[in-house]
Amino acid sequence: MPIEIYTLGGYNEVGKNCTAIKVDNEVVICDMGIHLESYIKYTEDEDILAISPLRLTEVGAIPDIAPIKDLRNKVKAIIPTHAHLDHVGAIPFLASKFRAPIFCTPLTVAVIRAILRDEKMTIPNKIKTLSPNSQYKLSKNIKIEFINMTHSIPQTAMLALHTKYGVILYANDFKFDSTPTLGKKPNFKRLKDLGEKGIFALICDSTYAPLRAKTPSESVAKEMLKEVMLGTESTGKLVAITTFSSHLARLKSIIEFGKQMNRKIIFLGRSLAKYVYAGQDTNLINFEKDAKILRYRKQISGKLKEVNKNRGKYLLVVTGHQGEPKAVLSRISRKEYPFEFKPEDHVIFSTSVIPTEINIKNREKLETALKNQGVRIFRDVHVSGHAAREDLRDLINITNPKHIIPAHGNPEMKEALADLAFEMRYKPGNVHLSQDGQKITLKPKRI
Repeated sequence: MPIEIYTLGGYNEVGKNCTAIKVDNEVVICDMGIHLESYIKYTEDEDILAISPLRLTEVGAIPDIAPIKDLRNKVKAIIPTHAHLDHVGAIPFLASKFRAPIFCTPLTVAVIRAILRDEKMTIPNKIKTLSPNSQYKLSKNIKIEFINMTHSIPQTAMLALHTKYGVILYANDFKFDSTPTLGKKPNFKRLKDLGEKGIFALICDSTYAPLRAKTPSESVAKEMLKEVMLGTESTGKLVAITTFSSHLARLKSIIEFGKQMNRKIIFLGRSLAKYVYAGQDTNLINFEKDAKILRYRKQISGKLKEVNKNRGKYLLVVTGHQGEPKAVLSRISRKEYPFEFKPEDHVIFSTSVIPTEINIKNREKLETALKNQGVRIFRDVHVSGHAAREDLRDLINITNPKHIIPAHGNPEMKEALADLAFEMRYKPGNVHLSQDGQKITLKPKRI
């Protein structure tokens, strides 16, 4: 029988990742994420809120699972590869449509449970832990394997589906970082072992495929942070920094340098608290010994009154790196707390602007407000968590896949990965460009 790959989300844009793979009469769903731009545009928030799944589907915030409605009883597992919202954010809304367990790494389990707990949401699906570099026999014909990878959140995995037709490797998202600042290096040995046997199909992150480079290590971002935080005069000035709430490695570096600055470190915001507590629950980090973590508006208001009295003694780590209207940094800029920035205060964006219309608009509005208050702005103190073109070339060389399916990108990104495959002598019939809601049919030979 042919293998059918349903490209449900992440094939028109970056985000809303969801791919269903049908092998004979069994289906595995890889990722179940939200489209952050559409979600934030609808809610003005980056936190998951209890909203109608139908409405979220209509506004394009979660995948449309209609193409697999007739396969619901064949779904054996839902497998998010890591804990970013564009890979797990739709689970509270869609997982209950399937009578299947959810398999994910310990940190991903903790984040999903935190989302459900915070919003008082429930799903009937069992959530099962599968550690990086572990395997599980899902059925008589399918074995799943998590291969440890580096990304901008710990415990990211590539998913290998072992079938009688060969291995299907789902590689969304990853980077090849041999000097990570938190967690283990990529499991190159296992990738090479699978590559020697031959991968039947590679479903691959194409976000940075147009960039003709190798993505720098997180250790480079750490040095960039050190230069700004320790190498810029800030005596008597407030220092605030914002980054991805899920980027525990980056947050670890921020705490390290904040301590060297002899500042009291305070984390402000719901999503920061969610990921930090999930990381602590899984023993990856222990930030509470060095930082105070506040999630609710009343708590934040009270603490900012205290900060105002001795501004030069504090380092604020806040939500709002993309200028989200309801995030802490935006609220401070609008003077919604009993606190305001003063001239020469520092705001460090340890992130880049995700180039979508809503993010660009929100960040411009935020930065304008900060500039009007005389704030010093440090932008792009950041390296990406996505593999660039030369990393993707290495992955293809290592795994030697027969078929390549570009994913996690807009048309330009996917076409760049396809172009790389053609450059590496792949034939057009073995490179498959798809869009949301479509199906790719592959005809394998049984091994």
